[in-house]
Amino acid sequence: MKQNNPIHELLVARQDEVLQEWLAEMATSGKVGTAAHAEAAQLLAAFQAGVRDGDIARFDQPAWERTRDILADLSRSRAAQGASAGDTSHFVMALKKPLFTGLQQRLAAEPARLFDAIWEVSTLIDKMAQWTATTYQRSREDVIARQQEELLELSTPVVKLWDGVLAVPMIGTLDSHRTQMVMESLLQRIVDTGSELAIIDITGVPTVDTLVAQHLLKTVTAIRLMGADCIISGVRPQIAQTIVHLGIDLQGIVTKATLADALSVAMKRVGYVVTRKA
Repeated sequence: MKQNNPIHELLVARQDEVLQEWLAEMATSGKVGTAAHAEAAQLLAAFQAGVRDGDIARFDQPAWERTRDILADLSRSRAAQGASAGDTSHFVMALKKPLFTGLQQRLAAEPARLFDAIWEVSTLIDKMAQWTATTYQRSREDVIARQQEELLELSTPVVKLWDGVLAVPMIGTLDSHRTQMVMESLLQRIVDTGSELAIIDITGVPTVDTLVAQHLLKTVTAIRLMGADCIISGVRPQIAQTIVHLGIDLQGIVTKATLADALSVAMKRVGYVVTRKA
């Protein structure tokens, strides 16, 4: 135990007061959540243990592992709840004021020790805030990436239109990652349902360029390797002109202007005849 460490001595003597002053300082922002008291108490206890057992200048030491873990959990939780990085950092930075005030009261007659102690506290809490911000940023990036994956899955559903007939309505721009997801989902559904035909509807695809056409051709090839066939629907006049202008070869692939036309062809291929009731 570091008996001559004024920061540790302050926390031993006035931990409850420091906690209350910390919460009061956080309240000045008007954004103190219901869990703030428990979070602050847990973090302050870990902070005190780190000051007691570790080097204040080395936040990467094992003695600070508990503090780092609490800050990481706090950052991930705040990121998931939609709190801003500023709010999350303010939670940590607000600890400076009660520590500065306590040190000033205890070391008023020793200006040199007071300066050193305040510098140590300030540097340490800055490192804690930086750790929090970094973890928060990673957590937000993970949340955004997961949401993007979920949106991609929602925007490219594989729909069973009829026995033996699947359809994938494509909406938005096609890229390599999205095409790979569509291909994997569609091929798995072909295996699961034993479907003979898949309709790829590109009505919602704004433009078709060489790259998009290559993605479509790769998907068609993969479908055929699974023993099924493919129809591309939603080929509007402007898309047809673009395909011709680019010299893209779609020979051997049935294309239709609408999903209804494609479904009609698919029904005939799988042996169904649809008639209007007299």
